Amino acid sequence: MKLYDETVRHDIKPSYYGGKLDVIDFLYAIFGKAADLFMVGNIIKYVVRYPKKNGLEDLLKARTYLNRLIERTEANDSDD
Repeated sequence: MKLYDETVRHDIKPSYYGGKLDVIDFLYAIFGKAADLFMVGNIIKYVVRYPKKNGLEDLLKARTYLNRLIERTEANDSDD
């Protein structure tokens, strides 16, 4: 089940990234579980800045990163 909003996911993967490569998937492929830190860092960044920068948009981005981290954690837990 996909928990993240595809509209917001588009916002965190803008068209100028080009291609079909998902940067988050790439980070997990290279760094494994350590890429969780990237996810947590982005969650914190968007939550901290939302009141003074992009408001709801930043909260939705934080939720997208959190939901992807949850999905990844659930998938890893089910593999054990």
